[in-house]
Amino acid sequence: MQVPAPFEYERATSVDQAIGLLERLGGSARLVAGGHSLLPMMKLRLANFEYLIDINDLHTELGYIRLSDDEVRIGAMTRHRELLESDVLADVFPIFADAEKVIADPVVRNRGTLGGSLCQADPSEDLSAVCTTLDASCVIRGPGGSERLVTMEQFYVGPYETAVADNEILTEIRIPRKNLPVGSAYAKVERRAGDWAVVSAGAAVWLDGGRIRDARVGLAAVGPNTTGLPEISAALRGHEPDESLYELAGAIAARSCDPVTDSRGSAGYKRHLADELTRRTLRKAVERARS
Repeated sequence: MQVPAPFEYERATSVDQAIGLLERLGGSARLVAGGHSLLPMMKLRLANFEYLIDINDLHTELGYIRLSDDEVRIGAMTRHRELLESDVLADVFPIFADAEKVIADPVVRNRGTLGGSLCQADPSEDLSAVCTTLDASCVIRGPGGSERLVTMEQFYVGPYETAVADNEILTEIRIPRKNLPVGSAYAKVERRAGDWAVVSAGAAVWLDGGRIRDARVGLAAVGPNTTGLPEISAALRGHEPDESLYELAGAIAARSCDPVTDSRGSAGYKRHLADELTRRTLRKAVERARS
């Protein structure tokens, strides 16, 4: 039977208390909310910590979805189920519902959180691709109430590594809104329902007078980090969307990603998926923006 190494358990009831515990315990401690990625790694002894700090009580403080004219703010303790069922998100950014429908299973979605998914920093993680696609920023809080805002590109340092220090906590995700018709979509190829992605893609498109004012594509499972593709954005801006434009974007995605051959498929197959899923998500995002 697989069991983790012995550890001490703490339960935080506020963000400041959680940060205080992290500051006192240092790198020997790890926060746990849903625990669906951390605990299996501890059982396999791939991760060992002397202390686990349970932050589920922080849901009342960090579990929210707030809409304003210029941005959407989502608390880091917002659970997958809440993201899936949110009418606010479904209206402005349906990419969230697209992704949540293919994340794991109801048990995981009931307990897992947005912040936990992002901080796991798995290159195949779905919500990392979603947030990269939407040009999100992350609010990180440290001792004394200090806060800093980092982009998704700055947030990911490497596979399973983030910019969050040992005495800091991710508290909020901020997604900018533009006063333009917008559509977004997410697509994923997986070996079985709820599995990690073989390849996944997200796309968001903003239209102005029938032309693309801005567009973003994010890929997962095709490199050491979730991949944003600014070359696609530059290629699409100012053009009327059509199949030739989607084909161009797909070709850029295929040549720009860096997949490896593994048990989920060959590098060539994954490049093909990056191409195809980029086309599909852009097509769907444009349809939604027009409607």
